[in-house]
Amino acid sequence: MESTVERRQTGLSEEEMRKRLTRLKIEHRDLDAAIDALTAAGSPDQLQIARLKKRKLLLRDQIAMIEDYLTPDIIA
Repeated sequence: MESTVERRQTGLSEEEMRKRLTRLKIEHRDLDAAIDALTAAGSPDQLQIARLKKRKLLLRDQIAMIEDYLTPDIIA
């Protein structure tokens, strides 16, 4: 996970963050497809499925953090 402080330390531009966001979303979608395929095939390897789900959740959190950073705060 990359926080705002980490972004500043690595010097990622907004464009680079958007590219990273795109890559994370693609990986998240691919993991979803892999999990669905393993489940549909009746895969007995529940440990592998659990690991894929855990990775998918981690990606979701990273995606949310980047989206929050890229979305300007609205002062009400």
